Amino acid sequence: MMPRLGAKYAIEIEVTSKPIADYQTDAYFELDLPVAPAVMVGDEIVVEGANVAEEKVEAVIRLHLGLPELQPRKKSLIARLLGR
Repeated sequence: MMPRLGAKYAIEIEVTSKPIADYQTDAYFELDLPVAPAVMVGDEIVVEGANVAEEKVEAVIRLHLGLPELQPRKKSLIARLLGR
């Protein structure tokens, strides 16, 4: 998801991956960074400790870049019938 959004928008994507134990140290908490897994756009934490929908991340990126909101996609007939 992130590389695709990085290619779509003029935004730098930085991915940090560490062992879980590294995220649970006092030194990490002192950095005031979110608990993994997390997504941040600028200084805003989009989600912390959970997965997030690509549409939510894209909406925050667009807001951060001063772009207008995307219009919601129309649901297919099947999606409407299934309540998705």
